[in-house]
Amino acid sequence: MNEDFLLDKITARKALDAYRQLQVVEGCIDFCSNDYLGLVKTGALLAHGGSSSHGSTGSRLLTGNSVQAETTESFIAAFHHAPAALLFNSGYDANLGLLSAVPQRGDTVLYDALSHASLRDGLRLSLAESWSFAHNDMTELKTKIANATGNVFVVTESVFSMDGDQAPLKELVEICETHKAHLVLDEAHATGVLGNNGEGLAQYMELEQYCFARVHTFGKALGCHGAAVVGSTLLRDYLVNFSRPFIYTTALPPAAVEAIHESYRLLPSLHEERKQLRRLITLFRQLPVGFSKLPSETPVQSVIIPGNSQAKQVAAACRQAGFDIRAILYPTVPKGKERLRIVLHSFNTEEELQSLSVLLTSAWQQAQASA
Repeated sequence: MNEDFLLDKITARKALDAYRQLQVVEGCIDFCSNDYLGLVKTGALLAHGGSSSHGSTGSRLLTGNSVQAETTESFIAAFHHAPAALLFNSGYDANLGLLSAVPQRGDTVLYDALSHASLRDGLRLSLAESWSFAHNDMTELKTKIANATGNVFVVTESVFSMDGDQAPLKELVEICETHKAHLVLDEAHATGVLGNNGEGLAQYMELEQYCFARVHTFGKALGCHGAAVVGSTLLRDYLVNFSRPFIYTTALPPAAVEAIHESYRLLPSLHEERKQLRRLITLFRQLPVGFSKLPSETPVQSVIIPGNSQAKQVAAACRQAGFDIRAILYPTVPKGKERLRIVLHSFNTEEELQSLSVLLTSAWQQAQASA
């Protein structure tokens, strides 16, 4: 069987020094995972879900529904001040299922240029016209939304997964209200982290009632798996009927649903963990690293190291020194914006950050000397 067409693509990617490989890193300090509040590392959820089944037997519309799933959805909806919630198997599935199903032919979707791949892939499957606007550029959004037709949707993330900055949510709400547009907010990296109890950016700013849909994912700070779309009861009913990633997949197993519910019950008690995160964010913003940092007041901190090769070299030096840090390469990020994506957690210490600062500063000095 001739597979040269696959080899050609792999060879081209290797030529860009952008070839991806799975790796297992053990025994290093975690500055890489999305376990922001340490629920995985500390084992906070290990005591829960152990007695539940790991098979749901079918899709939610067949044999995979349960009282437990519907109770968990009601709990999530109440937590997020929404009339309803619908569980999906992952954040990717939720974004794909929402955006492929809701915008129709003749509608217009305007999305932030740095929106997650799952949001963009959902739009590729939609029959609506979709156009990007420059990252957090409200002037460009106003220009484009004035020419939008049909039902209009504005799609963005509350905390951007690669840059760590936040959407200008108040301005977005004002623009959407003025133009009667529907705001879709991916809260993946804000869930558990922002808000008094980890509710996310929209509730933290008391703007949740202006969102058409919010997507909360559970694989980051909640330490488990899955996601939920929260919004109106009508939206939930619509997705149950028209969202193909929901309809045609086996439901989350009861063990996963139980873990989700338990994680949500834990969130209001994690005030100290969120305080520690804020302390570490403040410290990291103050510490020198030589390379430039992107502005961010969230646990996602990006250190720009242009060029795939150099970014990979510095990441390798970090791992050799005992820090699990990964390089984010072109084409995942724009050329020249390659970076280390440093993720802070409540279980990290100030001493670890100080050591990381020294290491990165030294790497920067070496890069300057060899330039």
